[in-house]
Amino acid sequence: MKKSLAVLMFAAAAGAAGVAGAADIVANPKAAPNKIEQCIGCHGIPEYKTAFPEVYQVPMIGGQSAKYIEAALQAYKKGDRKHPQMTPTAKVLSDQDIADIAAYYSQQTAATPTK
Repeated sequence: MKKSLAVLMFAAAAGAAGVAGAADIVANPKAAPNKIEQCIGCHGIPEYKTAFPEVYQVPMIGGQSAKYIEAALQAYKKGDRKHPQMTPTAKVLSDQDIADIAAYYSQQTAATPTK
């Protein structure tokens, strides 16, 4: 019984440490300009249309909610949301990168040129 209780308490502590680690991420929009090079190629061009995988207008993400952008990038990263370009792009981003990028774009407007 003591051994089971010890294992259960260890698992609970480990789970709490994982949650604390995720909560430690503080978005820094000033760190994002070094992380958005791939974003600019599509999302930074007004009225840009792509032909891959089909012709569609690429959404301007400037001014979107940081929570929305972060959720979308996390969904691409996990494979819950799929796109031939976005999925591999998101998979290489850390949680800190995603938070920084989301904070950066949430402070922009659709018309704000990205640097």
